Amino acid sequence: MIIIENLSYTYQPGLPPALNNVSLQIGEGEYIALIGPNGCGKTTLIRHLNALLLPGSGKVVIDSLNSREVKNHLEIRRRVGMLFQNPDNQIVGMSVEEDVAFGPGNLKLPSTEVRRRVNRALATVGLSGFEKRMPYTLSGGEKQMLALAGLLAMDPAYIILDEATSSLDSGGKEKVLAILLELKSRGMSIIHVTHNMEEARRADRVILMDRAQVVDEGAPRDILIKGEQLKALGLAPPLIVELMERLRPDGHEIDKRVLTVDEAAAAINRWLQGSSEEFNDHRTRKAGGYA
Repeated sequence: MIIIENLSYTYQPGLPPALNNVSLQIGEGEYIALIGPNGCGKTTLIRHLNALLLPGSGKVVIDSLNSREVKNHLEIRRRVGMLFQNPDNQIVGMSVEEDVAFGPGNLKLPSTEVRRRVNRALATVGLSGFEKRMPYTLSGGEKQMLALAGLLAMDPAYIILDEATSSLDSGGKEKVLAILLELKSRGMSIIHVTHNMEEARRADRVILMDRAQVVDEGAPRDILIKGEQLKALGLAPPLIVELMERLRPDGHEIDKRVLTVDEAAAAINRWLQGSSEEFNDHRTRKAGGYA
C-alpha cells in the first residue's frame, strides 16, 4: 500500500505550494485515475511516489518504505515504475531486448532470470519477435510499449503513467488500457494521470485535484457524472455524460448516472417506455371524457 499523509511541497520559497496537505491511500491491485487541470499538482504528487521528490512536510510511505530515508530510494524506484509521455526519454538500449534487459541487469540478477523477465515483458506488451529491432525503427506507439516493457521487467508493484497515452492514436490508447487492465488482474496497482475522461472511467477510483489539493474522489460513476464541476475546472466530461445532460425532453429527467453507450441506451429506452405509457394513459382519459 502507498500511504500519503498531510503531504505538502513547494518548489521555491515564496511560491504557492504545489501540494497542500494531501492525504491518500492506494491499495494493492487498485486502478487509480488522477485527473485535474494543468498546474493542479498531479505531476508533483506522482513524483513523490517514487522518491523523485521528497516531502516538504508530511510523509510518503511505499510498502512500509519511508521516502525520506535515502537508503530506501533504490527499492522504492524498483517497486514504483513511471511511464512518461515521451518514450524516447526512457529508452537507453541499442536493441529492443537490450533496452528491456537494462533494468533487471542492473539488479545483478542471473542471466536466465533477466532473459525470463525480458521475454515475459515483451509478450505482455505485444513486442515478442522485436528483440533484435533497433528502437529508432519503431513507431511512436511501439516505443511506448517498449518503455512499458522496460518497467515491467523490473517487476514493479505499482506503475504510474504521466499522460503516457496522450500522444497515441485511439488504437494505441486502447492497447495500453487493455494492458493496464491485464496488469491490474495480476495484482499490480496502476496510477494513471490523464485528461481523457474516457480513460478515467476504466479506473476503480477517480481522484480529482485542483489548486494543489484533492477536491473530490470516488468511483468513476460518482465523479465523472459531475459534468458542470469538470467543465468548471477546464476538463471535458465523457461524451455520454454530455449527451445525457442535454436530454431533458418535455421536462422529464432521464437517469444520468451512466458512463457507457449501453447504459445510455437502456436509460433512454426506459424513458421512452415511460413516456409512451404516460401518453397512452392521457389518450385513454381524454377519450373517456368525450364519451
